[in-house]
Amino acid sequence: MRKLLAVWVGKILTVAGKIMGKKSSSGPGKFALKICPNLVNGLNKCVKKGIIVTCGTNGKTTTNNLLCTALEAKGYKVLCNRLGANLLTGIATAMIGEMNIFGRLSVDYACLEIDEAYTPIVFECVKPDVMIITNLFRDQLDRYGEIDITSDILSRAIAKVDNLKLILNGDDPLCVRFAKGKTAYFYGISERVLPQLDDTKEGRFCPECGGEQKYNFYHYSQLGDYYCPHCGFKRPKIDYEVKNVSLGSPMRFSLNSKSMEINYKGFYNIYNLTAVYAALDILGEGTQNFGRLLEEYKPQIGRMQEFVFAEKPVILSLSKNPAGFNQAITTVNTDKRKKDVIIAINDKANDGRDVSWLWDVDFDKIKDENLNLLITTGIRVWDISLRFKYEDINVDLVTDSMREAVEKCLASDSEVCYVLVNYTALYPTEGVLKNLLKREGNEE
Repeated sequence: MRKLLAVWVGKILTVAGKIMGKKSSSGPGKFALKICPNLVNGLNKCVKKGIIVTCGTNGKTTTNNLLCTALEAKGYKVLCNRLGANLLTGIATAMIGEMNIFGRLSVDYACLEIDEAYTPIVFECVKPDVMIITNLFRDQLDRYGEIDITSDILSRAIAKVDNLKLILNGDDPLCVRFAKGKTAYFYGISERVLPQLDDTKEGRFCPECGGEQKYNFYHYSQLGDYYCPHCGFKRPKIDYEVKNVSLGSPMRFSLNSKSMEINYKGFYNIYNLTAVYAALDILGEGTQNFGRLLEEYKPQIGRMQEFVFAEKPVILSLSKNPAGFNQAITTVNTDKRKKDVIIAINDKANDGRDVSWLWDVDFDKIKDENLNLLITTGIRVWDISLRFKYEDINVDLVTDSMREAVEKCLASDSEVCYVLVNYTALYPTEGVLKNLLKREGNEE
């Protein structure tokens, strides 16, 4: 009866939240778990073919949702926390959404994005069959601490699950360490693609001996072809290998010698797509129509999401840590159109109160010859504005209003506008853009 009551309350709260214009991605699950604390524990019995979880600092929402889309395209019923609510409450909300009024759930697969720090708690309730780890970067230092703390948390979680298959980013030495004693598959990009510029390397030191690693080439942060001259630790043999990368529009590359093409931006998306390809193959689901899936997939909110106005496109990107911001800046700079850039920084609990990470971002690289207007906003607008002052980069507008920032760009003579935001600025910014589209009579 407690389970049934929890499901009914969760469903009512989900409907009520949507009527009020809320996402209802975790709230219903939070209340349901108060009524029935073990609601999630029975998930394994409700999934016929397998549970796949995705962790990692960057890219987990895109990877998880793309995998769900791929499995649904094959005709399977899939449970997925699509909106990125990746704690136990988010998983409970997703389950309630798929349950019938009698509290019964039956799906073929479950694709679950999980917060790295929460994996030991989730793995007490859910035993996944496959786990994808995309990368590990510094993120929300006041919550996670340094990367070695996050690594230890993930190691404890992985140890809880027998017969777990790992899909690891082989270009990240911090991910490769999890392969010990487990069945592991590696994916990576096996050629130099980006300019070898100075970049913040999160994992400079060997995870085995602590000595400083060397690189034959690197892509960004610590991702690349690394080796330790002290103990012999090195990039593993790659099972799912990307080569022949072209960063034009569309992006093209080969994956295990198969030609691929994607119509959305971001070099880092190649990693996300390769992880999904590996998961489909390991699950035995086949990858014959993977190229068609790429053509049909639309990026989720804030993943280089495009809003088309009459004047120009506005591209929204979630950039929440140094590695993510550096890649967003690289993506912006590969766009040779005249452009405006808006940067919004908040410091709410989900962002991390400590914004000292702004000083680890290569903001000097945003000073591109095609940059038209640079605008700062958000709760910590003066912190990000000061950061640009130290780089001797002029900020054209400092404002606490995202609407004012966007309207300024829409009225300028630029060809495109990029909006780079961290966590809690994402949904309000999406709301501003949708309202402005309605005012113009356009649709997203």
